[in-house]
Amino acid sequence: MNYPRVGVAAIIEKNGQVLLVKRKNAHGAGTWAVPGGHLEFGETPEECVIRETREEVGIAITNVRFSAITNDIFPEEGRHYITIWMHGMLQSGEPRIAAAREVAEVGWFSWNALPSPLFLPMQNLLDGNGYPEGVWFYERRKSGRIDSQAD
Repeated sequence: MNYPRVGVAAIIEKNGQVLLVKRKNAHGAGTWAVPGGHLEFGETPEECVIRETREEVGIAITNVRFSAITNDIFPEEGRHYITIWMHGMLQSGEPRIAAAREVAEVGWFSWNALPSPLFLPMQNLLDGNGYPEGVWFYERRKSGRIDSQAD
């Protein structure tokens, strides 16, 4: 039986830039996304993004809060994800490739100069295809008001 899975994504910003990873050995390989992964049984979205950022890029984040949800369908791969977008602040560490099997590259990018191609959930978020704060997030990004100190 096919059913949606739950992914959780960590939006981490520093000095007006967002932390991205280039995916490998998973669906969407070769695309750019924020750190994140599958929500594990019994785990909260906050716990998931804290764990995933530590596992993938070796950093600690804090002040994690909900931003949006996207509905992400990958028809060619027969996959369907509900992605929970969380926003967190860098607490400690310098991003590095900590999960070489999953991450090909890591870097900070300006919202106005993101690398391509973007992972489908990331593109959906940036296109404003989220619930309900996805539209809020998109409008803030368009107006240049997204940063780690916002609201």
